[in-house]
Amino acid sequence: GSERYVPYAAERTPQELLTQANAILGQGQLSLAKYLLIAADGDDPRLDLHDVGAFFQHVLRRVDWTRDLHFQTRTTIDTLDYSGTGLNAGSKLVIAAAGPPRRELAVDLPPGVTLPDGFGDPRICLPGIVAVQGPRVTSTEAGSDAAESLQRFGRSLTPDHRLWSVPLIVVVDDSEFVARSLNNFLWVTFTRSNPAADIDGGGAFTEHKHWGCRGPLVIDARIKPHHAPPLIADATVARRVDQLGAAGGPLYGII
Repeated sequence: GSERYVPYAAERTPQELLTQANAILGQGQLSLAKYLLIAADGDDPRLDLHDVGAFFQHVLRRVDWTRDLHFQTRTTIDTLDYSGTGLNAGSKLVIAAAGPPRRELAVDLPPGVTLPDGFGDPRICLPGIVAVQGPRVTSTEAGSDAAESLQRFGRSLTPDHRLWSVPLIVVVDDSEFVARSLNNFLWVTFTRSNPAADIDGGGAFTEHKHWGCRGPLVIDARIKPHHAPPLIADATVARRVDQLGAAGGPLYGII
């Protein structure tokens, strides 16, 4: 998006980007988007939206979690999205980034990382993004183990923590799987989280009803009891389909 407001400011902040983000979320089926990441095109004219990994790195280098998180709560989400509080009921989050880089992104885990009980196996997914394996969720009611464990993890991220400088941490059921590929990271993170319920962070605060954090943003992307079960291919069926699409098969050249 374009960011043309007060171009003379010493430090640019997302302004026109938020106007554009609201327009996007009000446009047809784009209104069903749950997460919207938007960056100022003038910060890097070479940025390609189709290079998802590079786009994430661009945003994470510039984003200010104390300022650039904009929630819509108790709103409409996609009928097929099972992460919300009920049918068509959930939340949205706009993440807007503008201005020069404010941090370098770690490509390796810092040594000596310690995590709260029940959390472990941290892995780098992308520069600046760490997946951490968390305890299994058995309840999502108010005061449940999901909320308690997420808050406990967020409170553990103090300024002297080894992961304080990592901008994004995702709590998952299987960190090795999530870190294995970009697609795995995207699928798990953004289908298994409801922003208003499943986000915390290091040094979290609320000011004038604005929520932000001074340390890492934490997204809880563990499977919750109300989520759809993982879709796992049946090996026998997969072999039969492969045979249909093999040379000489009736679906050869079609699938």
